[in-house]
Amino acid sequence: MILKSLSLLNYKNFESINFEFDDKINCLVGNNGVGKTNILDAIYHLSFGKSYFNPITSQNIKHNTDFFVIDGLYTKEARDEKVIVSAKRGQKKVIKRNAKIYDTFSEHIGFLPLVIISPADRDLITEGSDTRRKFIDGVISQSDQSYLKTLLKYSKIVSQRNSLLKYFTANNTFDPTTLEVYNQQMHEYGSIIYEKRAAFLETFIPIFENRYQAISSGKESVTLSYQSKLSETNLLTLLEQSLSKDRMLQYTSVGVHKDDLSFEIEGYPIKKFGSQGQQKSFLIALKLAQFDFIKKQSKVNPILLLDDIFDKLDEKRVEHIIKLVDDQNFGQLFISDTHADRTESVVKKISQSYKIIKLKSNESEH
Repeated sequence: MILKSLSLLNYKNFESINFEFDDKINCLVGNNGVGKTNILDAIYHLSFGKSYFNPITSQNIKHNTDFFVIDGLYTKEARDEKVIVSAKRGQKKVIKRNAKIYDTFSEHIGFLPLVIISPADRDLITEGSDTRRKFIDGVISQSDQSYLKTLLKYSKIVSQRNSLLKYFTANNTFDPTTLEVYNQQMHEYGSIIYEKRAAFLETFIPIFENRYQAISSGKESVTLSYQSKLSETNLLTLLEQSLSKDRMLQYTSVGVHKDDLSFEIEGYPIKKFGSQGQQKSFLIALKLAQFDFIKKQSKVNPILLLDDIFDKLDEKRVEHIIKLVDDQNFGQLFISDTHADRTESVVKKISQSYKIIKLKSNESEH
């Protein structure tokens, strides 16, 4: 799968710009603030129908304009595929594939497999469990439509159960029968989600550990583990046990929406004990493992976006990462960097074709 060309209209800092891409490696270079990351984000937007960096649609529209259009032309399995994402202030975002509008965004997820590696990934280590759950769910959803649907149903039930708990408190009442209906549905969907997450991680963890060993040249050992109360007992029992707590809190305190991932280096939390370089290597290994997993499931080489890859990594590790992707196992690669010479010196050492796209305050020189 290859992104052949990209056109942006009123997207973030771009008024109107067009790009033609190399089939293998594309390097977006220029000073900070010229929009390198915005181009990567536009490519991400075409795969997921949303921005990786700012999920508020209106904030991705260029200032003083009313809409944006992102237009991508792909080649997938020897066919041309045109994908357009457009948004107008105050209206619903639209995704079209070959001029046909999708009924729901979830139908599009997984059609254009993509993995992004960015400094913003650090949130996976520093932020709460919600960020790490979104990561797991995002990887599984790219190759399993039914998982995404189950997840949406589960979230809706949790939201309804929370509303009911608030209603009970506000009206000084309690109806166990209604609550039981929600518990049963949560149990049904939650069990499916738990099983799929557990099965995914069983496959994913060894891939991740191998990737980390390769990036760090086997210097440190890292572990990734799944934390869920459903590994001890079923969700119905957990909901019954936490009933009085939930009534007091007025929200659902147990379930797969509380699951987490534990990241460790040499047996200690990487958040506290990992250096910046180790944390960065951990995140890159995580994302390359995501790439491997999605590729295996979808039988397609996902597009790989490397945003500011040199940040916090020495050139030797960067070179190693670029070498990892220098084979037929990887498809198209997009790299952003502030130093054109540095990027070119690294990509020159590998055998793939490449293109350097220099960006100058809103205009690109090819």
